[in-house]
Parts: sequence; C-alpha cells; structure tokens
Amino acid sequence: MSSPRPRVLVVEDEQPLRELITLTLGQEFDCDEVADGEAALEQLRAAPPRLVVLDSMLPGRSGIEVLREMRADPKLRDVPVLMLSAWQSSEDVDSAIDAGADSFLGKPFRVEELISIAHELAGRTE
Repeated sequence: MSSPRPRVLVVEDEQPLRELITLTLGQEFDCDEVADGEAALEQLRAAPPRLVVLDSMLPGRSGIEVLREMRADPKLRDVPVLMLSAWQSSEDVDSAIDAGADSFLGKPFRVEELISIAHELAGRTE
C-alpha cells in the first residue's frame, strides 16, 4: 500500500499562474489552491499541508502577513513556505526570509526550479 502524496497549498491571486503551479506540482503532490490571504489562513487552520507556495502580494492580507500569522500559530509554525514574488530586490527577499519563509522564488521562474524547491521543502517535514 502506498503512502498518501504530500499535500501542498498554492496561494496565488493570478489564476493562470495558480493553475500552472497546481498542474506542475500536481504531478507529484496533492494540491489545494486559494486566491487570497484570508482563504489561505482558513484552509491552513482547517488542514495544515506539507508545504505552502505563497505569493507575497495578495488581495486583502499580503503573503507576508499570512506568513507572520503562520509562524505565530503553534499548529502552523513548522509548515515550510516557499514565497513567490515579482519583487526580487535583496530587501524583498530579506523581508520574506525575516517573516519566516523557508525559500524564495522570483517571478517569472523555471518550473524545474519550483519542483526542486517543493521536493526539498516538503521532504523536510517527514
């Protein structure tokens, strides 16, 4: 009997990109997807995933705010987070890492890089 596939929550407000990420990671992970920070927090609290792929700029609560709430919640603080951002200055990367991101990937990105980071981060929690 095979073990269940790791679950990933994809939080991205741009539907085409959200679908690309879900299709790409869906080959090896079970993916849930939401389009904003509030929905992300609801989903996270209901069922923490193995990994969160989190856009930094979201409607309502930003990805950074979601990440800070995750790190303050004992149930969510150890869930790995891959932060995505169109903003890629060293200050943007530093602010994501300071907020608790485990990895940072600038947009646009190569799908091979996304898959590699997802495997690395999802494997850490086993």
